[in-house]
Amino acid sequence: MASSSEAPAAGRVQALRAHLRAEGLHACLIPSADPHLSEYLPEHWQARAWASGFTGSAGSLLVAGEFAGLWTDSRYWAQAEVQLQGSGIALMRAGQAGVPDPLDWILAHLPRGARVAADGRVLDLGTARRWREGLEAAGMALELGRDPVGPVWAGRPSLPAAPVYEHRPPHACRSRADNLAAVREAMRSQAAGWLLLSTLDDIAWLFNLRGADVSYNPVFLAHALVAADEARLYIAPGKIDGALARILRDDGVVLRGYGDLAADLEALPEGAALMVDPARVTAGTVAWAPQARLIEAANPSQILKALKTEAEAANIRRAMEQDGAALCEFFAGFEATLAAGERITELDVDTRITAARARRPDFVSPSFATIAGFNANGAMPHYQATPQSHAVIEGDGLLLIDSGGQYLGGTTDITRVVPVGRPSQAQLADFTVVLRAHIALAMARFPDGTPSPSLDVVARMPLWRAGLDYGHGTGHGVGYFLNVHEGPQSIAVRARPRPEQAMRAGMVTSNEPGLYRDGQWGIRIENLVLAIEDGRSPFGDFLRFETLTLCPIDTRCVLPDALSADERGWLDDYHAMVRERLLPWVDGAARDWLLARTERL
Repeated sequence: MASSSEAPAAGRVQALRAHLRAEGLHACLIPSADPHLSEYLPEHWQARAWASGFTGSAGSLLVAGEFAGLWTDSRYWAQAEVQLQGSGIALMRAGQAGVPDPLDWILAHLPRGARVAADGRVLDLGTARRWREGLEAAGMALELGRDPVGPVWAGRPSLPAAPVYEHRPPHACRSRADNLAAVREAMRSQAAGWLLLSTLDDIAWLFNLRGADVSYNPVFLAHALVAADEARLYIAPGKIDGALARILRDDGVVLRGYGDLAADLEALPEGAALMVDPARVTAGTVAWAPQARLIEAANPSQILKALKTEAEAANIRRAMEQDGAALCEFFAGFEATLAAGERITELDVDTRITAARARRPDFVSPSFATIAGFNANGAMPHYQATPQSHAVIEGDGLLLIDSGGQYLGGTTDITRVVPVGRPSQAQLADFTVVLRAHIALAMARFPDGTPSPSLDVVARMPLWRAGLDYGHGTGHGVGYFLNVHEGPQSIAVRARPRPEQAMRAGMVTSNEPGLYRDGQWGIRIENLVLAIEDGRSPFGDFLRFETLTLCPIDTRCVLPDALSADERGWLDDYHAMVRERLLPWVDGAARDWLLARTERL
């Protein structure tokens, strides 16, 4: 029996070790993944969180005979340190100098002949190949046909069963037939007879369907198999009602059971040209079609849905107006609460901001769990307040709030930092340099097709000049009433550029540089931006960013003399736009707050 000082994870790791010994296995890898390689996982697939006690959205757990380690990146180190206490699991700071990755750890510590298990259903094809090749070269074996957690996870939650619904005009701006035609054209260019899709946002986009199987993302559990003359949707019975089933059938979509994919892949003809994205399909899924000839390429739906149409961009702008109005209401109430000396906590921020959004037209749900971190808690980029551990917002300092909403006409994601009491000069200086970084990217002009990772340096330069930096990327793609994190573009200095990551007109991306002082405070300023055409020169076509997010940036945190004339001009112009666009949607205290916060610097 575990002692009272041990976390529940300690007993679960011991149970895993006992199971491994009984099966003749030396170690197991438990990634943060499901058969669809989702970022946010249904409870049934949260094996890594269940086994380790670490609830961050990214990380892998390795359990061996005398060692257990949790690998996660710098966004989660502070959180993991707290949540792993008493578990016996070592925090492995991924990306830090001298820290091996899980495969390298195994190669350095396990003997020849060792057998390592991983659930192939949740391990992407590219990772599985790397592990298999690395282990076999060292005389070890990777076994993907096992679920190491299943036999020891008592009371494992069942799969979600939320109904699926159609995304309809005017919010759906492309027809199902148009989406299928565009995907099939991409298949023909690759000489592919079949396309296998497992990623849920790709499937939801392709069929103009939405669901609620995954927290914050309006998607549903399914697979899809597309050919030139048919499209099969693999989904659990009962999730699609009769009326929608008839609509899908009339559009050439064949409904199959969620578990029928294996048999259908096994039944493909010998040598069938099956197109798969190795980063977006699992090894266990592909293993059902050993006879197929794989054509490996990025899912065509990735780039198709990333390039928002003019109609979608117009809907997103309208959603931003509603989102901005909700934020005006929230911040006006928040400041009134502080001024009245009433108690307010980080948890209250989440409740109030979600309630304000819920009062706006076409709101569906938050787009992720709200991050509200006061002072030291804000220094953890992915901090989550809980009933057991949260701060009261009082005294002096900075409050970081990262939140977003899912609307029928778009997905929002915004971070603002606001003063509480009297922030220090050091805090104001940090805020101002982050604002300068944000403005630098917002004002960027660049050639069409620029690799998106290379734009990261534009935002970092003001921080680097001051000897400062931050550990996360500067921008991620954002879906259209879909996942708040979507590819293929990524503004991240450490990303390895791929052809499909080229920045193109129509892409919606976040602009979110930050600065974090461990144990003190954190700052991040985030708007969503749309890449738009910006003329042609003898050197080619150029793009720039249109800022979509509409909410004041708190000038009480700014040191005006530290801004250049261009930077001051950008901030004043942004606030003038915010005021003009939001005034028709607010009244009373929210209107007064908007007017006060959009005064010229």
